[in-house]
Amino acid sequence: MGIRKLKPTTPGQRHKVIGAFDKITASTPEKSLVVGKKSTGGRNNTGKMTMRYIGGGHKRKYRIIDFKRNKDGIPATVKSIEYDPNRTSRIALLYYADGAKSYIIAPNGLEVGQTVVSGSDAAPEVGNTLPMANIPVGTIIHNIELRPGQGAKLVRSAGAFAQLTSKEGAYAIIKMPSGETRKILAACKATIGAVGNSDHGLEKSGKAGRSRWLGRRPHNRGVVMNPVDHPMGGGEGRASGGHPRSRNGLYAKGLKTRAPKKHSSKYIIERRKK
Repeated sequence: MGIRKLKPTTPGQRHKVIGAFDKITASTPEKSLVVGKKSTGGRNNTGKMTMRYIGGGHKRKYRIIDFKRNKDGIPATVKSIEYDPNRTSRIALLYYADGAKSYIIAPNGLEVGQTVVSGSDAAPEVGNTLPMANIPVGTIIHNIELRPGQGAKLVRSAGAFAQLTSKEGAYAIIKMPSGETRKILAACKATIGAVGNSDHGLEKSGKAGRSRWLGRRPHNRGVVMNPVDHPMGGGEGRASGGHPRSRNGLYAKGLKTRAPKKHSSKYIIERRKK
């Protein structure tokens, strides 16, 4: 999966760097795995705006992704690699031997026609999902569960991967993409390989309109507001704003906001790098 840089025939093309869709093999999604997706515009059920800078954007259909991979021992063939507007990674359509169909997040190196399988007896090969107790130490993994049977919660974004560094009793030690090292129950499943579309981080929209297509409205800074609107607003001329803080006065840029008694802290061996 590469990227394309365009000739500067218009101001919007000048800085645009977009992903190449050369690996995508299907243009329409599987109808049985698609549901409608309602956009909120950042409003709650009473119509009050609770999230700023959200609205507009292209209409999307939600593709139902199988994060549980609980059809153990049934081989599945990769039918197509598809674009998903709801996530940064690409998705792969699987046809199972028993006739079922499902979408998974497409890992790096997964090709159309390849066979993938899940379960404790699966080989540790790209696209296969198995409990971390059965994965060799040092393996690159993604789509990691936090509780057995819950479905993958961690490492799902484009280009992301974690590494299984060691095992201690009932726990596996994982090095996360953030640099954090933590324990996760070895009974939890993970998928072998790194998430595909790793060039996503190199993309540049090139113009404001591409952000609008994604449903992002113009974002204005606290420094340019009046004192009534933001703690960093006001002042003569272009004032720096003083201490960086949120709209409701909470310090940003360095204030630790993690709950000190959070129950998962005991599973974190090394905190993420600053």
